[in-house]
Amino acid sequence: MLSAAVLWGLFALIGTAKGLYPFIHLVNPTLPPRLYHGCYGDIMTIETSGAPCDGNMVINCGIRGSEMFAEMDLRAIRSYKTLIKEVGQRHCVDPALIAAVISRESHGGAILRDGWDHTGLKFGLMQLDKKTYHPVGSWDSKEHLMQAVGILVDRIQAIQRKFPTWSAAQHLKGGLSAFKSGIETIVTPSDVETDLVNDLLARAKFYKRHGF
Repeated sequence: MLSAAVLWGLFALIGTAKGLYPFIHLVNPTLPPRLYHGCYGDIMTIETSGAPCDGNMVINCGIRGSEMFAEMDLRAIRSYKTLIKEVGQRHCVDPALIAAVISRESHGGAILRDGWDHTGLKFGLMQLDKKTYHPVGSWDSKEHLMQAVGILVDRIQAIQRKFPTWSAAQHLKGGLSAFKSGIETIVTPSDVETDLVNDLLARAKFYKRHGF
């Protein structure tokens, strides 16, 4: 019988071969929030500058600005905490990252009308554009969130395949950017260092510290 150490070594080796970051979290997805970060990198170790600053947003910018917006949405997003964690573990994505996307895109659903944005083009907690996707399920359902997070995972994995020498952090950033702008917009490492990505990562860290 193989020892526990050997088994864990085999799991890690298989995960590396498949390009997952890290495979160990697929084996035990019930780790405490502070330890579970899914398969695509640890958000708490990725540097971010937070929300962009300009002349009109000197206070509500940077990491503190992102945290302020995340805190404003915290009550609404907490009502989906169990759902977010379940979907995150099913897709091996950090629930805090999902919460951050929901915060930025729909403020926890607070700004939506029957699940749609004010233009009637984007639907659901993570705001899928109906011109690009065919949303399924009700706007705040498990079915729909599974679809949206699945699309995010597809984008991250597409960036992994397109840029195999990039780091896990760059793959994650690229996937977040491609979720909104498309894979074709990512050409160089500088293309993933966007205001959107920096804001999302700062919000995600906030939600991680609040139990997601």
